[in-house]
Amino acid sequence: MDKPYDIQERSFLFACDIVDFCRPIMPRQMIVRELGRQLLDSGTSIGANLEEADGGQSKPDFRSKIAISRKEAFETRFWLRLMVHADGRLTPSASPLLQESNELIAILTTIKKNSETNDNRG
Repeated sequence: MDKPYDIQERSFLFACDIVDFCRPIMPRQMIVRELGRQLLDSGTSIGANLEEADGGQSKPDFRSKIAISRKEAFETRFWLRLMVHADGRLTPSASPLLQESNELIAILTTIKKNSETNDNRG
């Protein structure tokens, strides 16, 4: 089987393999609980960093906090996907969260690009 070219997809599949490896060692609930902790951290960090960006002391500070929020949104999407892999029963409740994480990534990417190309924005 060929490995995907996209490094993000390849690393996600590697994480899935790690989860599959851990299944016989750890109960499924424990795996999902551990992934949930990671998800909680990254998912709540998006808004916290946006609040910090809003109160940024300078343009570079604003840009930095926006970039961190964007990174956390990517990480959140990763943990959601991995949790669905770990427990497929989570798919119905994870789907709207995955959609929202994709939309937040798109919005934050636009804010980041706009603030970098126009010093009057952000």
